[in-house]
Amino acid sequence: MSKQTAIRLPDETYERLQILADRTGRTATYYIRQAIETHLEDLEDLYLAEEAVKRLNNGESEIISGEEFWRGLDD
Repeated sequence: MSKQTAIRLPDETYERLQILADRTGRTATYYIRQAIETHLEDLEDLYLAEEAVKRLNNGESEIISGEEFWRGLDD
């Protein structure tokens, strides 16, 4: 299932998108979806990393060595 949404693009961005779509035979929608999915993954990774740093700084988490990590899996 998918949802539809609308966005406004600056003229230059829209023109670049159309040129890319025309040259490659793909749709502008394809490239919009690809760009959003790729950037969204990056944003999610960044958010999770920032949250991990906050937990470390607040003393809610701790850093352990690889050896300690693997030893903990044997328990």
